[in-house]
Amino acid sequence: MEEEQLPPQVSVLIASFNNAGPLRRCLASLEQSNERNKFEILVIDNASRDESPHLDSEFPNATFLRLPRYFGLVKAVNIGMRTAKGDFFFFLAPEAEVFPDTVPALAAQLGAHDAAAAVCPLLVNPQGQPASQFFQLPAPGTVCSLARRGSWVEHGPEDLRAQTVPVLLPSLAALMVRSYFLKGLRYIDERYGQSWADAEIATQIRRASKKILLCPEIRAVLHPGEERGIRMEPSVEALFSADWALAAATYAGKHYGFAAGLKVRFSSVFHALGQAVWALLRLRDVGYHFSRFGYLLSGQKLDGTQKAL
Repeated sequence: MEEEQLPPQVSVLIASFNNAGPLRRCLASLEQSNERNKFEILVIDNASRDESPHLDSEFPNATFLRLPRYFGLVKAVNIGMRTAKGDFFFFLAPEAEVFPDTVPALAAQLGAHDAAAAVCPLLVNPQGQPASQFFQLPAPGTVCSLARRGSWVEHGPEDLRAQTVPVLLPSLAALMVRSYFLKGLRYIDERYGQSWADAEIATQIRRASKKILLCPEIRAVLHPGEERGIRMEPSVEALFSADWALAAATYAGKHYGFAAGLKVRFSSVFHALGQAVWALLRLRDVGYHFSRFGYLLSGQKLDGTQKAL
């Protein structure tokens, strides 16, 4: 009789878009992991137009989920989570490269700490220096500025000598979360498009009085952004930028009330209008700024309806 195959302990979830080179390196490092039989790899391809969808022939032990359109990060990882079978979900960016012990060591740490809902490795650059990974958790008075800024404010732990260090907002570039916790939330709120999923997960973990633990001795390499094979048009870049601000408004409305969300939305629209007028006066990046203003005004997040992607 054939031995019954046990479900995987970890489901590695990689959402990728036109990122074949880094994705190939990421998958190769995962395949060389210790205890490879204890985890599954799911690649959610967000309608890439490079060779990414064809990497399944190189990595037959990974499962590729090919989406017909670019649905944004949140919907992509939700699709992956609904397919995944592991007790732990390990979100991993295509630009990340794990060491042989990264995945099993993280799983062991998460299994050993009942108060933790998530753990993460220390991300380092190819030279071995800590990479940008930890940020300030949004507060009611900071969401508007974050929406205009278009990125997080870094806030890393000062002491990396302990075996585990509590952190508030780690990057989704490498984060392992208990699957039952995200299933209890019915996965990630799809009112977000491409952005702020990391803040949503971190906030929900904090509300549940659970912890996110950094394990400094467990590491992964985060390679700097590489030139994509297919360059995005300015209007598409504007859509990605507008999605960040709209996600900030969604976050504020959900966690601080309807009026807070409306304030972030109006603030973002008027700020974008001012940038568009200034771009017109300078005759620089006019198309980008007016596209961004239009997306913010209409509330068009990244959700799979855009034909340009």
